[in-house]
Amino acid sequence: MSKETLFGLSLFPYLGFLWFLTRSPTTPRLALIGFYMTLVFVAVTIPAGIYAKVKYGAELANVDWLHGSAESFLTLSNILVVLGFRGAIAQHKKSRQSSTSVKAS
Repeated sequence: MSKETLFGLSLFPYLGFLWFLTRSPTTPRLALIGFYMTLVFVAVTIPAGIYAKVKYGAELANVDWLHGSAESFLTLSNILVVLGFRGAIAQHKKSRQSSTSVKAS
């Protein structure tokens, strides 16, 4: 099986993951946006790879400026996921502290 076929097939489990994650009321919104942003990364990477092959006759990974530009979308999605879960953890800690202080009173 080629890497392109495997890449295409991997999209289906990820879409299933997003489907379940979207339906979970506890998923932090910003993290969910980050996970969807990964699809934007994929959508940008495919034409960038085609452009690299047609214009430069090389793989995307060998055209630094193009590869870096595409990877910036993955970086952005990772940042959104981290910030989303970081905010959820901070909010959870804050709510636990306030409920603990109410019980202590």
